[in-house]
Amino acid sequence: MWFSEHWKDYELLDTSDGERLERWGKYILIRPDPQIIWKGVADHPAWKRADAIYRRSNAGGGGWVKNKLPEAWNIRYGSLGFVLRPMGFKHTGLFPEQAANWDWFSGLIARANRPIKVLNLFAYTGGATVAAASAGASVVHVDAAKGMVAQAKENAALSGLAEAPIRYIVDDCKKFVEREIRRGNHYDGIIMDPPSYGRGPNGEVWKLEDSIDGLISLTSKLLSDKPLFFLVNSYTTGLSPMTMSYLLELNVRRRFGGEIESGELGLRVTQTGAFLPCGASSRWYCES
Repeated sequence: MWFSEHWKDYELLDTSDGERLERWGKYILIRPDPQIIWKGVADHPAWKRADAIYRRSNAGGGGWVKNKLPEAWNIRYGSLGFVLRPMGFKHTGLFPEQAANWDWFSGLIARANRPIKVLNLFAYTGGATVAAASAGASVVHVDAAKGMVAQAKENAALSGLAEAPIRYIVDDCKKFVEREIRRGNHYDGIIMDPPSYGRGPNGEVWKLEDSIDGLISLTSKLLSDKPLFFLVNSYTTGLSPMTMSYLLELNVRRRFGGEIESGELGLRVTQTGAFLPCGASSRWYCES
């Protein structure tokens, strides 16, 4: 399992009864998590003083039933800064477990001793974008949601990267990749964080298990002659890390050599010292 011990502004305090108790800066949140199947062990005292609680509805969806949070506030991860905004579907605008991946590819970029161009697909609010840019890469940031791209620009500014070589694109990721192939553009690093399920602009259904093979195959055509890394993330329970590893074997390692490693991402729970699984990643890299 991969995890980061470097967070100071985020802490997973406790877990119980389908919920996680978290500290985001100075604010305490309670949010649902389907991985938390254990019950009756809510021991941390902060359960009683949460600033915000998200509850799911039996009719579907959910909402913040208690919310003493400001509209937005900032936290930091080392030199990186992020603005947080509680969203309608329990999210805050940041996935703290991804810091383990930020540390990993930032090290690769810093050690490369050459210009590195990174493509970040399904880039959300840009945690990976600012991490790669901070390590010295130029980044193309692509997401279909205009609001998420705007928040990514805010995060870059908070990280001291307002003038960094980051290109922000609001577009369908697959269509953007197809155009980049036609244009003959290439990248040394690719980060891919596709959703489990969604619908395209014309109502077409996106289901990760059905689409990930073709997407990795297509995107691998954008790799440069000397690529550095290819990272695929998944929050789909039925898609194992080794399945993604196999896809990277077929589409990337057979062509370029290098190494593949796959595993779960996790967060350490302060109350118990154990780790909560928070998704999976498969990483291909070649430093030679």
